[in-house]
Amino acid sequence: MKTIELAVEKRSTIGKGEARRSRAAGRIPAVVYGAGKPNVPISVDRKALSDAFRGGAGDNAIFLLKLAGSDQSRHAMIREMQRDPVSRKPVHIDFVRVLMDVKVKVEVPIEIVGIAKGVKTDQGILDVVTREIEIECLPTDIPAHIPVDVTELAIGDAIRISDLKPVAGVEIVDNPEKVVVHVTHPTREEEPVAAAVEGAAEPTEPEVLKKGKAASEEEAPEAEKPEKKEKEKEK
Repeated sequence: MKTIELAVEKRSTIGKGEARRSRAAGRIPAVVYGAGKPNVPISVDRKALSDAFRGGAGDNAIFLLKLAGSDQSRHAMIREMQRDPVSRKPVHIDFVRVLMDVKVKVEVPIEIVGIAKGVKTDQGILDVVTREIEIECLPTDIPAHIPVDVTELAIGDAIRISDLKPVAGVEIVDNPEKVVVHVTHPTREEEPVAAAVEGAAEPTEPEVLKKGKAASEEEAPEAEKPEKKEKEKEK
């Protein structure tokens, strides 16, 4: 793990007002704590931190914080970075001190290597269950990622943490039975429902009544016939 030098300034006061002034001046308010020493409020140049991340600094980067105007320096890692919910810019950073000869516990992302046999030949689906693994090592031995070779995985096969190849200087302290990745059967689309069941009767169209005089005559034709006969007799 590469150590990144970062110039910091000590803050003389703390509070929301001072934090707002730091941000307005292009600096990020922060604090350094841990290793049995008092908390120290500091500020970090926003551009310098952005340059460090663009240069490859990851989540577990080791920083050498150099205090401006003095010869004091301290190795530290970012424990928490608060961001603005809208702009996503850092608004506060918590640095934790680290001793370079003392092991630390961190979570490291996995990196999938190869194409699973079950995916390549049988159209299976590679399901990544665990994306980060907890390890313990010296700060200088923290890997950028843990490689996971899935080439030989067939459908139904899985790789657990206990199956991972050892990494020099790194001890995996996560649950050995935890599944990291497995290959599942391909999803099958349901067959479309038939438009009509075979042998079912055709739906009948509703009867439409005729309009006007014809409709009236059809409703009661027999009632009119006796009256007509009586009139003929009178003639």
